[in-house]
Amino acid sequence: MISVIIPTLNEEEYLPVALRAVKKQGIKDIEIIVADAGSKDGTVQIAKSFGCKVVKGGMPGRGRNEGAKIAKGDILVFLDADANLPRNFLKGFLKEFERRRLDVAGCLMKIPNKKRIYRVFERLYKLYFKSTEKFYPHATNCIVVKKWLHEEIKGFDETIKLGEDFKYIQEASKKGKFGFLTNVWFHISPRRAEQDMAKIITQYFLAEAYMTFIGPIRTDMFKYRFNHIPKGWKAKKKS
Repeated sequence: MISVIIPTLNEEEYLPVALRAVKKQGIKDIEIIVADAGSKDGTVQIAKSFGCKVVKGGMPGRGRNEGAKIAKGDILVFLDADANLPRNFLKGFLKEFERRRLDVAGCLMKIPNKKRIYRVFERLYKLYFKSTEKFYPHATNCIVVKKWLHEEIKGFDETIKLGEDFKYIQEASKKGKFGFLTNVWFHISPRRAEQDMAKIITQYFLAEAYMTFIGPIRTDMFKYRFNHIPKGWKAKKKS
């Protein structure tokens, strides 16, 4: 079985898109778990209407851990609530995952926006993540991992304020085989960047430098907000 785990907080605009996309993957033996951090909108009702299991969450790391605790699958897919998976994404991902005998993996993401700056970002993202695959592994927004490995490293570090997914991948790659896949990709919304592109790029650059040379970010220095949703960006309704 495959267990898809999605942490949420006030995601009624984006969650339906993500859930419809998962439902269209054509995999019968699959469950969807939504770990909600106390949404005040219709997020929980939407999750239940799609037949998802709903558990109490928190920040993304905690939400993923809580979802994994009740997951029945041998393979866990940690997915962001604003991700949109193309048809047959999981089949393609899992085929390559098995072929390379991986235990944990990430893949390419694309931003559904015609602005040139996003295409530049995607190329740099691909180049950096792929070139560091063997010695400084990264994955974000969509992580696939074998459940035994998740349990072996005791899940996500819930004390980390930002970049808990990077730390998770680094710990997992010490115990299992990691791979960054370039033959499959998914869409992610540009909602954070739409508000202030320069600020977001600078923030993530500084956060990456901090994590690389100092260590995990355990304070609120970057003022990361889990439910940050800028106005004016609408989720696409088609996968």
